[in-house]
Amino acid sequence: MIRKSLKTKKTNINLRFNILTTLIYIIGIVLLIKLFSLQIVHGAEYLEESNTRLTRESTLEAARGSILDKTGAELVTSKMQFSLEMYKTKADTDTLNTDILNMIEVLEKYGVSYVNSFPINIEPFEFTISEGTLANWKKSNNLNEDITAQEAFYKFKDKYKIQNTNDITKIRKIIAIRYELSQKGYSSTKSVTIAKNIPREAVAEFSESSEKFTGVNIVVQPIREYTSGSLASHILGYASQINQEEYEARKNTYSQNDIIGKTGIEAMFEEYLRGKNGTKQIDMNVDGTTTAEYISQEAVAGSDIVLTIDANLQKVTEDALAANIQKISNGGFGQAYDAKAGACVVMNVNNGEILAMASYPDYNPEDFVGGISQEAWNNYANNAAKPLVNKAIQNSYSPGSTFKMVTAIAGLESGVINLNTKINDTGVYTKYRDYQPKCWYYTDYHVGHGYLNVSGAIEKSCNYFFYDTADRMGIDNLVRFAKYFGLGSKTGIELQSEASGVLASKETKEKLHPNEPSWTAGNTLQAAIGQSDNEFTPIQMARYISILANGGNKINPTIIKNIRNPDGSETSREEINKFVNNKLKTGDDNSEDIQINQEYLKAILQGMQSVTSDTGGTAYVRFKDFNISVGGKTGSAEAPNNQVHAWFVGFAPFENPEIAIVVMVENGGHGNYTAEVVRDIMAEYFGMNTQSVEEDMSAIPYIEILN
Repeated sequence: MIRKSLKTKKTNINLRFNILTTLIYIIGIVLLIKLFSLQIVHGAEYLEESNTRLTRESTLEAARGSILDKTGAELVTSKMQFSLEMYKTKADTDTLNTDILNMIEVLEKYGVSYVNSFPINIEPFEFTISEGTLANWKKSNNLNEDITAQEAFYKFKDKYKIQNTNDITKIRKIIAIRYELSQKGYSSTKSVTIAKNIPREAVAEFSESSEKFTGVNIVVQPIREYTSGSLASHILGYASQINQEEYEARKNTYSQNDIIGKTGIEAMFEEYLRGKNGTKQIDMNVDGTTTAEYISQEAVAGSDIVLTIDANLQKVTEDALAANIQKISNGGFGQAYDAKAGACVVMNVNNGEILAMASYPDYNPEDFVGGISQEAWNNYANNAAKPLVNKAIQNSYSPGSTFKMVTAIAGLESGVINLNTKINDTGVYTKYRDYQPKCWYYTDYHVGHGYLNVSGAIEKSCNYFFYDTADRMGIDNLVRFAKYFGLGSKTGIELQSEASGVLASKETKEKLHPNEPSWTAGNTLQAAIGQSDNEFTPIQMARYISILANGGNKINPTIIKNIRNPDGSETSREEINKFVNNKLKTGDDNSEDIQINQEYLKAILQGMQSVTSDTGGTAYVRFKDFNISVGGKTGSAEAPNNQVHAWFVGFAPFENPEIAIVVMVENGGHGNYTAEVVRDIMAEYFGMNTQSVEEDMSAIPYIEILN
């Protein structure tokens, strides 16, 4: 029985094996027949179909995030526009050149500019790039060093096999497009953008006659729009097409057609604003005609950056600064000065938020959208007032008498003077034989201020008082307190290219003036009144005044309210701070933590109030009829070429400070003049809605406008 069972099982296995072998044989026969049909019977048909159909992937550009003011008003946004791009097809060279002319004809018909980086003009033949660039261009294009412009032009004509026209102008246009395609390395799967901002009428014409435009594709792309022209231009910055250097550093995540932030918030928060591109599959015939499109991955817009500034206050600040500079330069205060530039910062004294920041002159970010013209660039680059520089954070200036509150605090806290100390200003500080500086009052009136306490010294801006105070305590004590107020170091504001400024000290002198004698008593006297090597940015000065006004509490300036992500969430402040610190690498605050005596601070602030409220105050004439109590200080700082920079620093309301305002005008003459800017900004901030009142210069005592 056992043998019979084994025999039966073996028979079943053999049967199954025979059946499986037969099935494999049949399947093989079927596959051979199918393969024969594909390759022999229908081979030519399928080959022709595959050669006339291409599938490629196109990028769906994500819209950059918007930049908004604190109220939600859009300052920068993205609008959608039509752009024209080209892909490589299997069309022959003659067809390509002909269709390029057809494309250009439509673009020019509707006034659309297109790429034109080929460096040879034809009227007359000449290179339009510098000699240094010319040599490199010849080398990179395998041209003989001695070749003429005309010879080079015809070499490119031959290279691109342009035979469909003898019109030299048309040949130049074809070369421009072919040159761009060659430089950007286009292919059947990689496009090159030829033109942007194409009107709908042109789009319709391209679509209706697509057979005339080899490899041409119209895409919808976001374009940057600066909704308020030049408003807050130095804060916002601008975005433009990525250059070669930027592309080489980011080629893993960017294409050569991408837009990238160049300056300001646009550059600083590029990673948040950019968004995530999507992809679209496109089927097209070998002649370049699109047959089907479908989205394989949706684009995700970038995050929105919400600023701390108020657009209305920003406009008032910019307008007031511009009007003031023009008034100073036109002699509106009695004497004309060579004032052409300046800056203003408005800061919340309690949390460091920037409510407005102006730099004059400004620029229009729209000029850079799609690439700035050579003419516009030259206008900016050749302007001696440097409109592209944010003078509020990138330039530093001697603070002059606005520094005297630091000297006062340092003197009181170090114990060399007290609230009852009175110093007799005799006009000339004669302690040292080799350096005997004069008080400004003595220079003009040949007498001193007489006996003054610390509040009176600030009100009268008495140089002598601060000479003697600094001499008693020494430079090291002065430096210690200046550092506490953040002077001479970056604030960490969320913008690139912030300057550190310079704080006068023994170490600074050794570094900047290695061939001069070591620190002297005379250097200390100069530093005490904001001269010597002292140079600070307007934003540093705004932080300094804010710390004075808020009771001596350190604050960190910020211009970012929050970041809104596409999914509706907000980026945490911790993440924002980490991102900013990693990008700016400003380092930690290493200044000493000092508890400032509130009685000392009160006396100093009282002196600042007297500047604006007492008849002998150096800014009284600007605020005598003002409805808000203001603490302030004027400053007139010596500058190169016998010029004088004009400062005014102030805060309000005096009883419960909310804002600090700092104004600086290059070559502005006298600090008193710039107080008008502060008055106009405060009127807007506090809802007074008053217009600037032009003061009769003849009513202003000369004594009141010097410091």
